[in-house]
Amino acid sequence: MKLLLTSAGISNTSIRNALVDLLNKPITEASALFIPTAIYAIAEGTDIARKVICGTLGDPFCELGWKSLGVLELTTLPSIKKELWIPTLQKTDALLVGGGDCQYLCYWMQQSGLAELLPSLLLKTVYVGLSAGSMIMTRFGTTYDNHTLLGKSDKSLGIVDFALHPHLDHESFPENSLANLEKLATTIPVPSYAIDDNTAIKVTDGNIEVISEGQWKLFAPDKATNR
Repeated sequence: MKLLLTSAGISNTSIRNALVDLLNKPITEASALFIPTAIYAIAEGTDIARKVICGTLGDPFCELGWKSLGVLELTTLPSIKKELWIPTLQKTDALLVGGGDCQYLCYWMQQSGLAELLPSLLLKTVYVGLSAGSMIMTRFGTTYDNHTLLGKSDKSLGIVDFALHPHLDHESFPENSLANLEKLATTIPVPSYAIDDNTAIKVTDGNIEVISEGQWKLFAPDKATNR
């Protein structure tokens, strides 16, 4: 299993190098499929999806110089024959899963049949998540109730046995302060990683490595652990 779980994309050289290491080849020699599904469940999602694909919004993700780049829209998959998309998926070097709404993405991962394919697919293909695209691979997704952060297991697939909280101390997400995320971590029975936009979690066959040129913190289920 090869995962690169980012907060905001390939935001620095260290994260880019981690991606190349997982691919075991240069990005210019690798094929990728982008999943924009989660983006459509947030305000102005269609325009955001266009900007992410074109590389005009945020840190590099789709526009990294891939040898080839396709788009895999999960909401269409139940209505088409599997032989039209599964072979392409199986030949792809990297699966790029964009951010947006965790619950919507998790639902369509399951409804499309992709969630069922992930365990075998990730033996070869590198999964690269961005924000919600990263969070759904963990044990607990994040939601809000009256502006209070909550951890919910029904918003994630549980592929890895930890929780992930992106955009640590980001000015656009004031609720993602270190203090708030520490409180959230006390409600979650697995380790929690709070990561900023210059940090990613690299998972290789169960081995977890933090790749960072920024700030992050690991919270144990029963106590906070500084890193």
